[in-house]
Amino acid sequence: MRILHTGDWHLGRTLEGRSRFEEQVAFVDELVRIVREGNIDLVLLAGDVYDTVNPPAAAEQLFYDALSRLAEDGRREVVVISGNHDHPDRLGASSPLAKAQGISLIGLPKAGLMEIGIPRTGETAKLFALPYPSESRLGELLSDDAGEEVLRRAYSERVGELVKAQTAGFRPDTVNLIMSHIYVLGGKESESERPIQVGGAYTVDTSALDVGAQYVALGHLHRPQTLKAQSPIRYCGSPLAYSFSEAGQAKSLTVLDVKPGEPASIEEIYLTSGRPLVNWKAKEGLAEVHRWLDEGRDANAWIDLEIHIAEAMSLHDIQTLRKAHSGFIHIKPVYPQQQPAEEEAAALSSAGLPVDELFRRFYERQTGGARPEPELVQLFMELLQDHSDGPEQAE
Repeated sequence: MRILHTGDWHLGRTLEGRSRFEEQVAFVDELVRIVREGNIDLVLLAGDVYDTVNPPAAAEQLFYDALSRLAEDGRREVVVISGNHDHPDRLGASSPLAKAQGISLIGLPKAGLMEIGIPRTGETAKLFALPYPSESRLGELLSDDAGEEVLRRAYSERVGELVKAQTAGFRPDTVNLIMSHIYVLGGKESESERPIQVGGAYTVDTSALDVGAQYVALGHLHRPQTLKAQSPIRYCGSPLAYSFSEAGQAKSLTVLDVKPGEPASIEEIYLTSGRPLVNWKAKEGLAEVHRWLDEGRDANAWIDLEIHIAEAMSLHDIQTLRKAHSGFIHIKPVYPQQQPAEEEAAALSSAGLPVDELFRRFYERQTGGARPEPELVQLFMELLQDHSDGPEQAE
């Protein structure tokens, strides 16, 4: 049978206020095409369908449209679990309607193995689907008084016991699978996984998943990666880059061919639908940035710009850049250091300069050389005067 593993869609998420909805629509179109052209029998979606527990209506509509297109009126099985960003009850609310279309929506951890028949091959898959197992969702609390290592070990052991008990029904004549939304020890994180629990007390050892599965499909981490373990344990990663910590990462889906009793053959299918996130470092100032723009560099990208300049950028400069390329997310000026901070501080303390000049020099040091506007200096002096007058009036 052929299985596709995806997850961490984060529908409804933005990038510093910029909508990613069109990219998410394009991803769903690409996913449907890959599934149909690749003769996929089973789709596994490993959690974090949405970015928040209360997603916008457009995100929900996109999700349900995706499920309908993937399942094709029940001709293909689709199994979805909730992640830590999803509301488990909300995700599972439409299960009765979805089930009739071959779609399983699982919000909360529950006992039992799913048995999925694959008409094309005549094979059967046994799947243990474990949604994000927070303490509350597992119905078990760990002592707050214990140290982190004790908590981590206790959590990992609890998840391991659950996995072992629920996968006891694995058989040599079935394809045996696990899907969950957890942080497994050794996984590489990205900044875009906010505000999830990664590492620390909520870490699961790979040994907790060592129960003879032919493949363990995970969601939670946004970088595609396979962990070292006796059974194949893989994070498929997010379909889009959601922070500049993921700049340069290739986004993908995972497809596996697997037969009962045989190792899975795993293939990474790279995606083309998302706009890339890139970092620009312009050490030659505005002229270099405009030269890159004239060359059409990264025309379809979201850009984090670091620009080295000697004088403060004007509002006009910033507006000109944003008009020239709609993808600028951050524009961060970097000014040359005039002298080490320790030397500057010592000079200021012994110079006997007026307060307004001390403020100007302090501002230059903090910004790397930018001169404060006269209005800012005046405002500082007024605030300083108000602060000086306050105690006398109170007395």
